[in-house]
Amino acid sequence: MPILFYHEDVKPLKLPRRKVKSWISSVISSENKITGSVNYIFCSDEYLLQVNREYLDHDYYTDIITFDYVEDDKISGDIFVSVDRVSENATRFQVSFQEELRRILVHGVLHLLGYPDKQPDEKIVMTQKEDQYLAIF
Repeated sequence: MPILFYHEDVKPLKLPRRKVKSWISSVISSENKITGSVNYIFCSDEYLLQVNREYLDHDYYTDIITFDYVEDDKISGDIFVSVDRVSENATRFQVSFQEELRRILVHGVLHLLGYPDKQPDEKIVMTQKEDQYLAIF
């Protein structure tokens, strides 16, 4: 099944698509799961704010929203990514846009793999997993 990239109201990103697809697939298989249909939808802050309001009843900006369509071991979902937030976070954390984008891409798939990040201890595990998989990119 495919890993696909879409752009809603932003211009297409320069992304090594084949490498990213291979990497995300290897992350999924490393967790003993099967890659299903994973869609990354790149958009603006305003677009993602509307998604957040409409589907989650949240009225705030966020960098990522993941919709989980996982069935058994097949990892599938829609991962909405705010390009504006990624850019701002890259500046804030003093990393390149591409590095922050990779972190967000793997963060979304880790949610699909069942890793939460609401509690402090969950955030620690999430960050460790992100770092682990960023290292193999």
